[in-house]
Amino acid sequence: MSVFEYDPPERFVAGTVGQPGERTFFLQAAGGGRVTSAVVEKAQVSALAERIEELLEEVRQRFGDPLESGGSADQDDGPLEQPIDEDFRVGTLALAWDAESSRVIIEAQQIDESDAESEDEGGNEAPAVFADDVPAGRDVLRVHLTAAAARAFAGRAMKVVAAGRPDCPLCGRPLDPEGHICPRQNGYKPGGM
Repeated sequence: MSVFEYDPPERFVAGTVGQPGERTFFLQAAGGGRVTSAVVEKAQVSALAERIEELLEEVRQRFGDPLESGGSADQDDGPLEQPIDEDFRVGTLALAWDAESSRVIIEAQQIDESDAESEDEGGNEAPAVFADDVPAGRDVLRVHLTAAAARAFAGRAMKVVAAGRPDCPLCGRPLDPEGHICPRQNGYKPGGM
């Protein structure tokens, strides 16, 4: 088991490799001359970005606006660091607020192989799950971010998720360039976009 800790990272982003419909999503942290790249599911990236916004709102309500004292962070729209070497696949994400350091802590835990086998059998995407403890024997990416850096990460993550294939206005499933068989159209295949 390896713990890849960045406190703070020089860079922490969500990004993709590949064409829409065939993209692989990554969480990538860089700092101190090293880069850690963890594969995640699109749904996990989306859920993480949403939960970060919810956490920052809860912190604002309880303790005041963390963005006022933490400075600002520029939006990072650059590509992932190359070469992209997959360190592990993420199964579980954890999110917390450290009141002492006024930091958002994001933890990405390696997928449990038994979870991966059941996912392969069922064909479902890995759920976006947030947990508090780290099971032994798994790799972990742990990143400590200011509130501003966390908000910048969430903004980029939502852009990355939205940059994929457009959704069908009827069923919500992604449209391929040649269209798709829409269950709401009783099997009729609407034209591509």
